[in-house]
Amino acid sequence: MSDPRPTSSATASGPRGLPLIGSTLSFARDPLALLESNAEYGDVVRYEAFGRDLVAFYDPDHVEQVLVSRSDEFWRGEFEHEFSDVIDVEGVLFAEGEEWKRQRLMLQSAFTPDQIRSYADAMVEETVRAIDGWTDGEVVDLEEELSALTLTVLARSLFDLELDEDRGARVRRWVHAMSEYTAREVFGAGALVPGWVPSRTARRFEHATADVRSLVEQLVAERRASGADGDDLLTLLSTGEYPDGTRPSSDEIGDQLMTFLLAGHETTATALTYACWLLAGDDESRERLESELEIVCGDRDPTMADLPELAVTEAIGREAMRLYPPLPFLHREPHEETSIGGYRISPGTTVQLPMYAIHRDERWWDDPDEFRPDRWLEGEGADLPLVADPDDRPEYAYFPFGGGPRHCIGMRFAMTELQLTLATLARRVDLERVTDSIETDVGITLDPGLVEMRVRTK
Repeated sequence: MSDPRPTSSATASGPRGLPLIGSTLSFARDPLALLESNAEYGDVVRYEAFGRDLVAFYDPDHVEQVLVSRSDEFWRGEFEHEFSDVIDVEGVLFAEGEEWKRQRLMLQSAFTPDQIRSYADAMVEETVRAIDGWTDGEVVDLEEELSALTLTVLARSLFDLELDEDRGARVRRWVHAMSEYTAREVFGAGALVPGWVPSRTARRFEHATADVRSLVEQLVAERRASGADGDDLLTLLSTGEYPDGTRPSSDEIGDQLMTFLLAGHETTATALTYACWLLAGDDESRERLESELEIVCGDRDPTMADLPELAVTEAIGREAMRLYPPLPFLHREPHEETSIGGYRISPGTTVQLPMYAIHRDERWWDDPDEFRPDRWLEGEGADLPLVADPDDRPEYAYFPFGGGPRHCIGMRFAMTELQLTLATLARRVDLERVTDSIETDVGITLDPGLVEMRVRTK
C-alpha cells in the first residue's frame, strides 16, 4: 500500500484577519458564519484566532484521514485540552494515549447493544411522564423541557438513579452556566479579556461547578454505602476496576461522572430541540412520520423492537443533526509535522474539522440549507428503508458523532434515545412553533437559545 501522505508541502491560504488577533473577532461575533465563509478559500484553509494557528479541512476525505485512517498521527491537541481546563472537566472525552484506552475499555461495557436495549423502556416511560406534565395549549421552553427529560433518562438508565428535582436542577444550572461561560468567554468576545479580570459569568460557572462536584461526591458515597453490585455506570465507577486491576481515583470518578452528566444529556436535548422545531415547520414530514407511527406502533408507544421499522423517525433525527450538529466542529493536532491534501501541518497547529459547514456543502447535499428528511430515505412511502450513505456522497460528509477510534462512545445510546423520544412525542402531542426563527450560539453545544413551542395534545 502506498503512503497516503503527499510529498508536496504547500501552505494553505485563508483570511488575513486583523493585526495581532487575526480572525478572533469574526469567530466571536459569528463562528458559524466564519466556518462557512472560510470555505471560499478552498478545502484547506489556514487562519489565526485566539492566538492560535488553525488549519480547517472542508474535504470529507481529509476528515476521514484525520479521524480514521491516519488517526494515530493526531491527538486532541492543546486547544481542546485548554478547553477542558477552562470548563474544569477531564474524563474519557479529553484523555490521551494509553490513559484514554484504559478509561474507554472500562466504560464501554455500559454502552453495549444489550445494555442499550435495557435502557429503551426508561427512555419511553420518562418521555410519557414529561408529556403528561404538559397541558393542551401550554407554551413550553422546549430546550429546557427536553434537557430535564434527557437528564432524567440518563440518570435512570446509565446511573440506575432516580434524580430528584433538586439534584436535577443543580446539574442543569451547572450546564447552563457552563454554556453561557463558554459562549461568552471562550468562543465569544470575552476571550479577548485577560483571565484575571472579574466576570459575573465566570463566578456563576465556578459556583455551579463546585456545587455539582459536591453532588457527584454524594452520589458516589451513597452508591458505595448501598453495597450495590449492578452494571450501571455509577456503580462501575464507584466500585469497579480498570482492566489493569487498578481502581479509579476520587478525582477520576468525579471527572467521568461529570463528563457523562454533561455530554450524556445536553447533546441529545439539543438535537431533539432542533428536530421538533424543524418538524413543526414541515407539514409533509409530519404527515409521513404520523403515517409511519400508525403503521408500526398503532395505538401503543414505540419499543426497542420497533426501531428498525422507524426509518422516517430516524431520518428526521439525522437531518436535524445535519443542519444543526450539536457539536459544530472538532479539533485535532499532529504529533509531528505531516501533510494532508498536499498541505504541510506542523505540531502546534490546530486542525479544525468544521462539520457544520461540511454538512451544508452543496457539493454533497442538494438544497443544503433545506430540511429534507427524505434525502435519507429510499423512494417514497413511510415504510421504506433508511439510506445511511448514498454511493455518490463521501462517508465523512456527515459526522455528527465524530469518527474513527475516538467516535462518541455514547453514539448508540444517543441515537436510540433520539428515535424513541421523537416517536413518543409525535404519537402523543403536536408541537406548534411560537419561536419563528432560531438564533444559534456556540457554547457547550450548538445552543438553539429560547425555543418556545405550543403543546397540542392528541
